[in-house]
Amino acid sequence: MGWGVPSLAQAESPAPANPTEIRGVWLTNVGSGVLFAPWGVRRALDTLAALHFNTLYPVAWNGGHTFYPSATVKRLTGHSQAPIFSALHPGTDMLRALVSMGHHRQLRVLPWFEYGFMVPPGSELVRVHPDWLSLDREGSPGRISGKVQSEAAAEAGTEQNFWLNPFHPEVQNFILQMVVEVVTDYDVDGIQLDDHFGLPIALGYDPITVQQYQDAHQGQSPPTDPANPEWVRWRADQISLFMGKLAGAVKAVKPNCVISISPNPQDFAYSRYLQDWQTWVAQGWVDELVVQVYRQDIDQLQVELDRPAIQAARQRIPVAIGLLSGIVSKPVTIAQLEAQVDVVRQNGLNGIAFFYWESLLGYLAPESPYQRRRLFQTLYPPSG
Repeated sequence: MGWGVPSLAQAESPAPANPTEIRGVWLTNVGSGVLFAPWGVRRALDTLAALHFNTLYPVAWNGGHTFYPSATVKRLTGHSQAPIFSALHPGTDMLRALVSMGHHRQLRVLPWFEYGFMVPPGSELVRVHPDWLSLDREGSPGRISGKVQSEAAAEAGTEQNFWLNPFHPEVQNFILQMVVEVVTDYDVDGIQLDDHFGLPIALGYDPITVQQYQDAHQGQSPPTDPANPEWVRWRADQISLFMGKLAGAVKAVKPNCVISISPNPQDFAYSRYLQDWQTWVAQGWVDELVVQVYRQDIDQLQVELDRPAIQAARQRIPVAIGLLSGIVSKPVTIAQLEAQVDVVRQNGLNGIAFFYWESLLGYLAPESPYQRRRLFQTLYPPSG
């Protein structure tokens, strides 16, 4: 069975209410086939709805491509969405079908701009606009060096990507148009930005950023040390200003649109990726926070939950925790998942999102589908 055309009844299904407990799952194209098999999404949504999940974060922007027909991207690259997706599902608007099917099953749908400012070196966007790339102090389009952000990122190869310059006005306009395009054209419940909506600390030495810094510092050039506290603060502040601009643009189009972010813990996000999400929350630019805490050790998980930034955010908005349900090289067992869910709940957080479908309930799960489903029948009763 293919995607099919949503019926009128499906298309008119009302959006689900905001949940008291976020029970979310990320749907990605990296190491995952759920978006490519004709029956994949429908089966996944049926399973999640039956197990009383309530939130989907499907990839919308990844690898220099969108996973919906984007006029914004087509103007630059000639492709309206990822070519492999177009080839497998010709004429399909995946996002429109997914929103319709999700709402019909009482699932919130928040498209996830997974790659943020990150792009593959060989992407068409890089070929068309090499001037949009951020550079390191040697003048090279910087790849992440040293410790990567997570094991999941290492396995997916995302540490080998280039980064668009978040201080470049044209880059900002591109990202802004892409996000607003989704909010305007689709009946989404919100949008989500994640840990790639930032910049590795080693970058920011391109001519445009250097000139902006000099203009703000009476001609003084940026410090040669990427970790210089003032230089870190200035770059993080510029990214924050853009976040505020983006939030304003989204709310101008759809005031009730949930702006969700899924960053790393604050200290790591700020010191490694110039992402000061604590300020974003304090400024009222974020409606939902899902902090990625991919720690299998329960004591380490508890340490992260106790961090001041999470505790402060909880006073303002719903705060959920992103848990890793497994990757190819490191499956996560039922016992591990259950223990982590218990800790999150004991701390009074607003829910959990799992990265990602394939390892949670798909073919990468270490136990049988029946065993995994039984776990969530216990964890997620109908009343949640």
